[in-house]
Amino acid sequence: MAEAARVFHTTTFVPSFNSLHKTQKPKPSFVSRSTVRRKFQSLRCSSSLESATTAMTTNNQEVRWGCDIDSPENALALQKWLSDCGLPPQKMGIEKVEVGERGLVALKNIRKGEKLLFVPPSLFITADSQWSCQEAGEIMKKYSVPDWPLIATYLISEASLEKSSKWSNYIAALPRQPYSLLYWTRAELDRYLEASQIRERAIERINNVIGTYDDLRLRIFSKHPQLFPEEVFNIESFKWSFGILFSRLVRLPSMDGRVALVPWADMLNHSCEVETFLDYDRSSQGVVFTTDRTYQPGEQVFISYGKKSNGELLLSYGFVPREGTNPSDSVELPFSLKKSDKCYKEKLEALRKHGLSGSHCFPIRVTGWPQELIAYAYLAVSPPGMIGQFEEIAAAASNKTAMKKDKPYPEIEEQALQFILDSCESSISKYTKFLQASGSMDLDVTSPKQINRRLFLKQLAVDLCNSERRILYRAQAVLRRRLRDMRSGELKALNLFDGLRNLFK
Repeated sequence: MAEAARVFHTTTFVPSFNSLHKTQKPKPSFVSRSTVRRKFQSLRCSSSLESATTAMTTNNQEVRWGCDIDSPENALALQKWLSDCGLPPQKMGIEKVEVGERGLVALKNIRKGEKLLFVPPSLFITADSQWSCQEAGEIMKKYSVPDWPLIATYLISEASLEKSSKWSNYIAALPRQPYSLLYWTRAELDRYLEASQIRERAIERINNVIGTYDDLRLRIFSKHPQLFPEEVFNIESFKWSFGILFSRLVRLPSMDGRVALVPWADMLNHSCEVETFLDYDRSSQGVVFTTDRTYQPGEQVFISYGKKSNGELLLSYGFVPREGTNPSDSVELPFSLKKSDKCYKEKLEALRKHGLSGSHCFPIRVTGWPQELIAYAYLAVSPPGMIGQFEEIAAAASNKTAMKKDKPYPEIEEQALQFILDSCESSISKYTKFLQASGSMDLDVTSPKQINRRLFLKQLAVDLCNSERRILYRAQAVLRRRLRDMRSGELKALNLFDGLRNLFK
C-alpha cells in the first residue's frame, strides 16, 4: 500500500566512518531486552555483506511488527491514540478503499483550498526524536549517523520495545511488508522486470541498504551488543525500516527541508490528478495540505507523491497507476557507444570528462525527451573527422552546455535519429518478449499465500511493462515518421534539436 507524500530519496545513506572522529568507549549501559531477545530469536542476523545480500534477496521472512496492509483496525487504533495525544478533530477518517486498500476519506464536505490535517511536530518522528533507550540514541549521535539510517535504527529500536514505546500504536499500524521493490527477491526482479531499467534502480537501492546496515553493524552494533542485539538489529529489520522510510518519509520544505515520518498524514494515498502535497504550516504549527478540489463525504482524499514515473512509484510505493493516467510517466532508454567504433576511446574520454560513461540511460517522457539524449546520439555516430567536436557534444550530453544552433551537423542527423530508433526498438522487443511469456510463467510455489503474492507482483510487472512500452511505441512512431520525411527530402534543412524538441506535441 502506498501511503506517503513527496519522499526525499537519496542513494547515499551513511558517510564513511573512517573519517569521523573517534569517541571514547562509553561505560556499558545494560538495558533490559531479555523479552525482546526471546521474541526475536527467529529473526536471522547477517554477519557479513555476503550473508546480508543473501538475506536481502532470497528471504521473504516477515518481521513481527506492523499489520497486514488490507486491515484498517490498527489504523483506527492509531487514530484514537493520535487524538488522545492532541491531534485536533479531523474531517477525514481511515477506511478501506479501492485505491490503496486503506486511506483517508472525507467525513464532511471539503472545500477546494481548505487546509487539512494539522499534525503537530510533537507527533513527528525525526532525527531529533527522543529515544526510549537513551543510551542507544546517544551512541548513534556520537557517531554522527546521518538522518536516514538514524531514523531507520530508531524505528527498529522503538518497534522492539512494543508497548513500552510511545510509538507502539503508530508502529502497529505500519505495514508488515509493503510491496515496494525493496521487498522483491533478486529472482523476482530478474524474472519480472528484466525488460525495465527500474530493475537496475531496485538492485542499486537494495545494495545501498545492505551497505548501510553492514557499516552500522561493523562500526556500531558489534561494539555495543547490549544496546543493539543481533536478534533485533539485523538485515531483515533494516529491510523493513528502510522500506517504511522509502514509502513514508516526507521532506518538509518549510521546516528547512527536514525529513520526518508523520503519523496519520502518511495514510493519504497518491493520485496522478492531484497536485497538492504535505508541508509544515507555520501559522497553524502543524503539517497540512491544501486541497485542490472539493470532496464529498465518503470520497477518498488524495495528495501527490511528486511528479514520478510509474517505475518510480513502483520502486518506492509498490503500485503502478492505470496505463495512460500518469502525465509524469517516463521510461529509461539505455544507450551505449559501440566498442567497434574507431573513435571509441576518444568518445569515452570526452564523456568521462563530463561525468558520463560509455553506457547511459535517458528518460523518454510522455511529452518528449531531453536534448541531452540527442547530443549523446550525435556523439555516438560522429565520424573520425569530427573528433575536434567530441568534447563540445559530450558537454551538451551532460547538460553542462547547449549545443550551438549554428552547428546542427546535418550530415549526421539521419544517423543520430537511426541510433535512437535502434535503441528504442531493442527495448521494445524486450518488453514484448516478457509480455508474451508472462501468461505462461510457472509460479513454482506451493503456498497459497506465496502464489497470491507472486500473482500480484507479476501483475504489477505487466502493468509497468505495458505503460513503459506504450511510451516507446509512441517514440518509435515519431522517429520512423521523421526518418521517412528526412529521407524523402522534406526535412533536409531541419535542425535535429529544433525538429525533435517538442516532437510529441
